[in-house]
Amino acid sequence: MPQNEDSKSIYDVVIIGGGINGTGIAVDAAGRGLSVFLCEKDDLASHTSSASSKLIHGGLRYLEHKEFRLVREALAEREVLLAKAPHIIRPLRFILPHRPHLRPAWLIRTGLFFYDHLGKRETLAGSKQLKLAGVDNPLQNDIRHGFEYSDCAVDDARLVVLNAMQAREKGAKIQTRTRCIAAHREAEHWSVQLENNEGVFEVKAKALVNAAGPWVASVIRDALQLQSPYGIRLIQGSHIVVPRLFSGDKAYILQNEDQRIVFAIPYLNDYTLIGTTDREYVGDPAKVKITAEEIDYLIAICNAHFNQQIDATQIVHQFAGVRPLCDDESDNPSVITRDYTLALSIDAQQQLPLLSVFGGKLTTYRKLAEAAMQQLQAFFPSLSAAWTAQAALPGAEGLKDIDDLVIAIQQKIIDVPATTARRWATTYGTRIWNILDSASTMLELGQDFGHDLLAHEVDYVVDQEWVVQSEDLLWRRTKLGLDFSEQEIAVLDHYLTQLHQKRRQATAA
Repeated sequence: MPQNEDSKSIYDVVIIGGGINGTGIAVDAAGRGLSVFLCEKDDLASHTSSASSKLIHGGLRYLEHKEFRLVREALAEREVLLAKAPHIIRPLRFILPHRPHLRPAWLIRTGLFFYDHLGKRETLAGSKQLKLAGVDNPLQNDIRHGFEYSDCAVDDARLVVLNAMQAREKGAKIQTRTRCIAAHREAEHWSVQLENNEGVFEVKAKALVNAAGPWVASVIRDALQLQSPYGIRLIQGSHIVVPRLFSGDKAYILQNEDQRIVFAIPYLNDYTLIGTTDREYVGDPAKVKITAEEIDYLIAICNAHFNQQIDATQIVHQFAGVRPLCDDESDNPSVITRDYTLALSIDAQQQLPLLSVFGGKLTTYRKLAEAAMQQLQAFFPSLSAAWTAQAALPGAEGLKDIDDLVIAIQQKIIDVPATTARRWATTYGTRIWNILDSASTMLELGQDFGHDLLAHEVDYVVDQEWVVQSEDLLWRRTKLGLDFSEQEIAVLDHYLTQLHQKRRQATAA
């Protein structure tokens, strides 16, 4: 077994899983004074947390399922998260075309009234009715009325990374590409066996948190050799990306005959993101892929609403993920609760807790983390108070206005294109100054890998954001993957390989 410094110390909490729930719990715990170790078997946000509809939303349709607690919490969190990370979260207005044979107008008005008033709303505008007509209306002529309301768009993967960064800055150790292969209770601590490309090593913990997402039940069964207290339903959600279907900055929420809804969202300036589906998934969550039936389903819903018709040949990108939902024995995947369940188990001495996270939503990750800390409070009596609601995430420190930051970037880097300046601002926020450093021109920022991805930015995400492969950078730290050719990716991967080799040599020396 290789020597590892962590085998000599006992952490307060070891967390399995580097998605939004795992990193959210890590930052909350570290900020309350606990020593934290988080392991993720792949890259941060490499599964469910990067396969979302990219929304911070209350969940309008959950009102139909009487999920009032979840909706109230999610509605309030929109404002909290918008204040915490305004560089990666922005207000987004949604248009809901009215189709009377699916839901009557009075029902939608009632739902939007609750949506406006159920949660605390300070900055987001309220809902209103619309008449849909005119040359700018992209909807088909028979759709003449609708409603408009507010939610928020988010860069989901970056939300995970920023929480991991903040956790590290609070003292947590975040180790990616490190798998938990076994864990068991000993007399006074958990012994957790981990494996990465350097070998197998052990860490010890007073508490173990299982936030493995789709793998939560299998971690309990296989790594811990215990029985899971809840069943897990894996629900596949898939999305397609097509060239922009409509102008303007508003999104659409489309009702379908099966009572489900599908979003059509402006995406990366030139595209429309369409999703999501709901279907039961059986198999390895890491191998989930969009099906032909799902593609047909999403296309049919769009073509039933928009004047501009699409087909599968126009899809420029597609992705799928699985939501690990707590099994409530619902027959219909669409009505399984999106609420979270926390399961706590202890040993015979009422110590060494295991806390497992079932379900959850991107929007409510912070409240889930607070609930997790409440569960662990009894085992850590000196735990300090909740703190994350008012704490800016990395890049939001001192950030007042994105447009002002874009202007400041353009003033510093005199030849930067406006689109690049905005991408930097909305990706890194005020942390962009750590990338730009003393440079004043694009040339001073090093090798250009294409599409204004420069060496200073690559070096930064490797050094600060756990990037190992081009996929990490192009699809999760940025969304430049849609622009890069295979040849450009090969050049970037070669650079990353050399960069990591140099870092390993420096560490060995």
